[in-house]
Amino acid sequence: MCGIAGFIAPKGKRKSSCAPAVLQCLEHRGPDDLGWLRLTGAHVELGREWTAPSVEPEVLLLHRRLSILDTSPSGWQPMATRDGRYYIVFNGEIYNYVEIREELQGLGYHFASRSDTEVLLAAYAQWGTQALRRFVGMFAFALLDTQRRTILFARDFFGIKPLYYLSQDGVFYFGSEIKALLKFGLSKPKANAERLLFYLRYGMTDFGSQTLLSHVQQLPAAHYLEWSLDRGQSEPRSYWSLEPGEELDISFDEAARRVRELFLRSIELHLRTDVPLGSALSGGIDSSSIVMAIRHLDSNADIHAFSFIPEDNAISEERWIDIVAREAKVHLHAVRATANDLVAELDTMMHFHDEPFGSTSAYAQYQVFRAARASGIKVMLDGQGADEILGGYRCYLGARLASLVRQRRWTEAFRLIQSFSRLDGFGSFQGLAHCADYLLPPSWQWAARKFTGKEALPQWLNHQWFAERGVRPQFVNYTTEKNVLKESLVRSVKESLPSLLRYEDRNSMAASVESRVPFLTPDLVSFLAKLPEEYVIAPDGTSKAVFRTAMRGIVPDAILDRRDKIGFATPESRWLKLLDGWVRTVLESETAHHVPFLNLGAACKEWDAIRKGRCRLDFRVWRWLNLIRWTEELGVVYS
Repeated sequence: MCGIAGFIAPKGKRKSSCAPAVLQCLEHRGPDDLGWLRLTGAHVELGREWTAPSVEPEVLLLHRRLSILDTSPSGWQPMATRDGRYYIVFNGEIYNYVEIREELQGLGYHFASRSDTEVLLAAYAQWGTQALRRFVGMFAFALLDTQRRTILFARDFFGIKPLYYLSQDGVFYFGSEIKALLKFGLSKPKANAERLLFYLRYGMTDFGSQTLLSHVQQLPAAHYLEWSLDRGQSEPRSYWSLEPGEELDISFDEAARRVRELFLRSIELHLRTDVPLGSALSGGIDSSSIVMAIRHLDSNADIHAFSFIPEDNAISEERWIDIVAREAKVHLHAVRATANDLVAELDTMMHFHDEPFGSTSAYAQYQVFRAARASGIKVMLDGQGADEILGGYRCYLGARLASLVRQRRWTEAFRLIQSFSRLDGFGSFQGLAHCADYLLPPSWQWAARKFTGKEALPQWLNHQWFAERGVRPQFVNYTTEKNVLKESLVRSVKESLPSLLRYEDRNSMAASVESRVPFLTPDLVSFLAKLPEEYVIAPDGTSKAVFRTAMRGIVPDAILDRRDKIGFATPESRWLKLLDGWVRTVLESETAHHVPFLNLGAACKEWDAIRKGRCRLDFRVWRWLNLIRWTEELGVVYS
């Protein structure tokens, strides 16, 4: 796990003098070691201590190392192949490196280290970009081919590891974080109006190639990009895509057996490390399954689990956490936080994130990773992605109902509606509203949302500012597909999950901890995407149906039989009301008066109504506050 950055520059347009500042700003991603590479013509220069070059390089590669696999000097980067043709700076882990190394050894390769980086280099030398599909892991890397004079940039299947880039004045810059790009002395960041609206209305960021900054792009998940030093940039190309494909003809029990095999194999691979490892534990099915699977695979494992315990008993999962902790015999670390903690650390947290985050749940996760590091844990396993591939969120009940309606399976649809009332915090009205979100054409949704008080363009948004930039609300859930749930899950993996993965990456890296997400392997996700919808959400509304069955005998029945859905929740409403003074300070700040996307008067009136209990608090308030502080933090310009 590491941080990478660098540039490709024509003669006379090079900024290597910024390298020390860039390396410094990425130190949290790799505090164990650092390295750099400079290429000038055919000459390659490598080093640890930065020295000013006598001639400005064509290529600069920078690396910060968090040592996880082969912590010896043999794992140092930038790493080269024996013949000196290929060099790489790599952020991530290839979990199946042992199997790939054995295959390459059979082809005559010899290895000087035990690192997955050396295996990645050899795999590319043998198979080219076809090697990408062989990897099980998370990765973002820049690989220099000195013979062809090209650099290959690649990102993992789900975008677990970040890779940003931009072109300015003929120079191509790249890095693991936006702040690393800005450290090269670039022009002030400009806001992307379309992405601002996506964030304000849906909390969506990080999907596709765009970011909240108009001049900064990211390499999309499961894509690679090749840059020729002589001819310039090619377009990003996909090497894999998640598609439902043809539905598998398989029984439910057989599907559950296969899911169990795939999940346990993934856990087995994700346990490969040369440093202490722990796991997040929320008490839900996903994190509990990870912890119990570790115990199932190794009865002697020394397991450290970290749990956020909110002050509000209504959203606390402490009793479920205790069940798993006792059963798995873990060392349990309880993490707590207050509203004042949030305010005191918000600026530091925003510095690490670079872009706004959707709710205060990200702060709870931030605290969990800090606690892990304080306890000497350097690698953590987390259940991120399970809800998106297994229909864990309540909105997916509406998607399943929409499938049944569109397929005219009325009896099953009625039975599903009846089941909604048996779910905590849910009911028929919510289920039907979610269903309508998938089925109603956009032209109908304007009226429907106004009728229900959930306007597509609420009063606190500056409608005119967005309209002048050709930006209108999109109804992100509407689909014409027959299998609405399947389509929705695939879309969530591509469009909703990336935001959560960014929070995961920034929060873990802020603590110099590697976070691994074993639900996100191409084999497991592809298999689940091909199952019948009723295997994911059962006829009685039970979510994650096939996975619950797969985990019987490993995870306590009390956990698998849970019907509530809390999620990784914080007492956000209570926190913000306690912090009324701080909220008002942000909304009344000079920066707030200069952000053009917000009708500040309407926003302040809504906050007043929320504070007095006349209006329900939802994520919108946090998004206002987060965007205002982000604008201030990065000095964002709104054209």
